[in-house]
Amino acid sequence: MAKKKKNTAVQNKPKKSKREKRMKIIIYLMVLAMILSSLLAGAGMFLY
Repeated sequence: MAKKKKNTAVQNKPKKSKREKRMKIIIYLMVLAMILSSLLAGAGMFLY
C-alpha cells in the first residue's frame, strides 16, 4: 500500500510542476523583498 501511494505521489508531481514552480518563485521573491525592505528600513532608522 505504501509503495503504491509513493508512486501516485511521484506521478502527480509533474502535472502541477510548472504552476507550482512559478508560485514558489513568486513567493520566494516576495519574501526576499519583504526582508530586504525591512532591513533597509531598519538601516534608515539607525542612519537618521
